[in-house]
Amino acid sequence: MTPNEHAAAHPNQFALLKQKRFAPFFWTQFLGAGNDNLFKFAFTVMITYQLQVSWLPASMAGLVIGALFILPFLLFSATAGQATDKYDKTAVIRFVKNLEIAIMALAAFGFWTGNVIVLLACVLLMGLHSTIFGPVKFAYLPQHLNERELTGGNGMVEMGTFVAILLGQVAGGLLVAIPEVGRHYVAIGCVAVALLGRLTAQGVPPSPSSDPQLRINWNPVTETWRNLMLARENIVVFRSLLGISWMWFFGAVFLSLFPAFAKDVLHGDERVASLLLVVFSIGIGTGSLLCEMLSKRHVEIGLVPMGAIGMSVFAIDLYFAARGLAPSSGYTLGSFLAQPPHWRVMADLALLSLFAGLYSVPMYALIQLRSQPSHRARIIAANNILNALFMIVSSLIVGALLAAHFTIPQVFLITGLLNAVVAFYIFMLVPEYFLRFVAFIVTRLVYRFKVRGDENIPATGAAILVCNHVAFVDPVLLMAASPRPIRFIMDHKIFAMPVLGWFFRLAKAIPIAPQRDDPVAYEQAFAKAREVLNDGDLLCIFPEGALTRDGELGEFKGGVMKLLESNPVPVVPLALQNLWGSYFSRKDGSAMSKPFRRGWFSRVGLVAGDAVAPAAVTPAGLRERVSHLLAS
Repeated sequence: MTPNEHAAAHPNQFALLKQKRFAPFFWTQFLGAGNDNLFKFAFTVMITYQLQVSWLPASMAGLVIGALFILPFLLFSATAGQATDKYDKTAVIRFVKNLEIAIMALAAFGFWTGNVIVLLACVLLMGLHSTIFGPVKFAYLPQHLNERELTGGNGMVEMGTFVAILLGQVAGGLLVAIPEVGRHYVAIGCVAVALLGRLTAQGVPPSPSSDPQLRINWNPVTETWRNLMLARENIVVFRSLLGISWMWFFGAVFLSLFPAFAKDVLHGDERVASLLLVVFSIGIGTGSLLCEMLSKRHVEIGLVPMGAIGMSVFAIDLYFAARGLAPSSGYTLGSFLAQPPHWRVMADLALLSLFAGLYSVPMYALIQLRSQPSHRARIIAANNILNALFMIVSSLIVGALLAAHFTIPQVFLITGLLNAVVAFYIFMLVPEYFLRFVAFIVTRLVYRFKVRGDENIPATGAAILVCNHVAFVDPVLLMAASPRPIRFIMDHKIFAMPVLGWFFRLAKAIPIAPQRDDPVAYEQAFAKAREVLNDGDLLCIFPEGALTRDGELGEFKGGVMKLLESNPVPVVPLALQNLWGSYFSRKDGSAMSKPFRRGWFSRVGLVAGDAVAPAAVTPAGLRERVSHLLAS
């Protein structure tokens, strides 16, 4: 099956669950995440309520179990990333599931006998199990899904992970609470889920090694540093890793404070704390699933700034919602839900987690798409190391704030404000996020934008895009249609405009002046354009040389031919349809002279034609192709 046939084979991300290349992998990771949390939560409840261990007080149990689980991520992620790049990923998955069966068999003994030492050892081993599986989890998807499926696939995995975490914790809590035999049921359940996970892993299709000649460096310190340096080679990928790690920092603040927030601020019982976790998990899952619909089945990183804005807005509002709650001697779940102010608290939690899903899924997909395939798993391993470090720092900062007598709502307020600062910093370091956000807003709130033939825009390699030039917003629409960044050659006069000039400089557009007016600027523009093509990127040129003044397609000049002399790459014709007379066109003499002439959400479109081989390109031939696309 070709990528286009794969994409056509399913109308949405849920249809992937019927396909062998995705379904066995999805259920394998789902069961693994569920078993992790069934085991950990049941063990935590058992230590807290059922066993009295002098050297492990109940107040410290959650912290110790969490620290033991996360320790292998720091020590062994680098080695796990190398193994995933070197060996068949399916073989690694099956090894991990075999390991899980052995660990859960040992844990079953620990539960059956009430042996805390054995169970703590199993926590450490399950952390190792998850460390090995982490790079496979995200390196597998781009090997089996194409670019149009990657956002949906990641959304399904992210949703499945949080649902599995929720179900695992609920199951662990219910089973271990059964009088007298609860621990026995937990032991049986952990082994049963591990066996079921191994069964689903048998159906995962082969996933050949991406770097079979790799020699594994067993020194975790030097290899961790090497992985971080490897990730830094692509600055967009590395800063996206930092962005994801920040999301884990943000999420860890809320997850770690839910029990205390429910008890001390909301005055609820244990079931209220569980309700907060349910609401948070449903929000993450919903946001993750919305990504494919909002991105129109592309890797749409314009969702990331939207997610960051929502995370801050609702984290800050949570402070105000929680600050004014009336004191109480204690709420049961029913009485808690009967209080209208509590619904605002739950809405804030649901929405901030929903926006966290919108923030994280496109970032993961971007990393998978932009990472070099031979190093992809090692870069994911670097991400896991950074995630672990950020979560540890999160715990330390939260502890310090609480020790300094900040209230829990104040911690939420500080986190929301800090998120806004960090997000702004990241988006200025990586302008592509902001640019795609603007494109996302324009194509959904200003226009109703429909794209056809976008599969003709190459997913990899250099190419020249040629398009008719109708309005000042043309480059923004093209940004929205392409899954890859585009560098534009644009009239130098646009760069003198107050807002547009700043925007296009941020987009690294290349200014060009007519050769007769400024021959130096003219040659510099073509030199920069050749560098773009030499780097294997997309370059867009508007061959008419200026915005149309009457809505008609003008003559195509010879700039494309000059580029092809030194860079014989495919040329893709594009046509912007129905844009003349809309907000940003020059109808009636100047742009925006009558901005609401066609009302809000006017219909516009982009059609991409088949690529033209460089030897077959002529200006007249390209103009004819664009003209044909305009009429289609």
